[in-house]
Amino acid sequence: MSTNVLRTAGGTSRSSGAESGGGWWIVRDEHAVRIRTKAVTTAELLADRAAVREAATSTDTGTPVVDLVALPPVTTPCRVVAQMVNYRSHAKDSGFTGDIPPTFFRKASGSVSGPHDTIVRPAHVKFLDYEVELGLVMGAPLPVGTVVEEQDLSHYVAGLVLTNDVSARDVQLTKTQFYESKSYPTFTPTGPYLTLLEPEDFAHLLNLRLRLNVNGTPRQDRTLADMIVRPAQALTLLARFQTLDPGDLLLTGTPGGTALKAPPAAVAKISALLPPAVRWKAFFKGQAKNPRYLRAGDLVTATIATPDGRLDLGEQRTAVADAT
Repeated sequence: MSTNVLRTAGGTSRSSGAESGGGWWIVRDEHAVRIRTKAVTTAELLADRAAVREAATSTDTGTPVVDLVALPPVTTPCRVVAQMVNYRSHAKDSGFTGDIPPTFFRKASGSVSGPHDTIVRPAHVKFLDYEVELGLVMGAPLPVGTVVEEQDLSHYVAGLVLTNDVSARDVQLTKTQFYESKSYPTFTPTGPYLTLLEPEDFAHLLNLRLRLNVNGTPRQDRTLADMIVRPAQALTLLARFQTLDPGDLLLTGTPGGTALKAPPAAVAKISALLPPAVRWKAFFKGQAKNPRYLRAGDLVTATIATPDGRLDLGEQRTAVADAT
């Protein structure tokens, strides 16, 4: 069975007022047991599996999870790589037809934030979008040239995390610049848990259901069965040119339901005849009427879990605020 790990900073307990040291914790129902490890980074924790196993089998009562403030369980700096248009429903929303070539892009690891940290919209960004995504956390080196078969996946992937690939659509589209548009601070909420997997857990990945709500209204809801390029194949394709190391993070794409959607085919054909400056001006004038983009005061909640609860990556609750 999988094991959920929480990372915290030192501080004062929310409810009791007692001092609570930072570190790593095993989560068991409503309580968490400290992992007695010297690990500071995610990679170091993954190398100390004996300490993880000891905490997982401990009889300690532990600390109420509600008393702990979760940090992102993926420590930085690390490599953060993402897949583009990797769900059929998202491809449809984006206006893609036919075969879609597998595409990767990088995000700055400085964009990684906690599962309950505020998403901050930079002052120049008008169209802020959300993308709930499953993150794969590497547990072994993936050298260039590696071929990953389905049965090998448990060797390379140590665990899973819930992520949100927050996107500045106006920057992304006008500059065709994924790196900048998705790398501002707080643009990769991650956690709350690092869900460490056992080999038998990988057979249940396609049952994982990704959900994202804004202010309680459902926006995204799909399982991994909607995925185009699945994890083993994605790692093989990525390893053609990119090395990954333990603790690195691969975001595997988002399902349909984002705020951004392609215009109808007829509109797109007409727009293609316009000069770029005119075309973008008209496009964003239309997008300004779209109420689905994130605004200050919104609350984004996201979950990833299997229906039977075998895998449950926890819940993110992230408010949205404008930069001051």
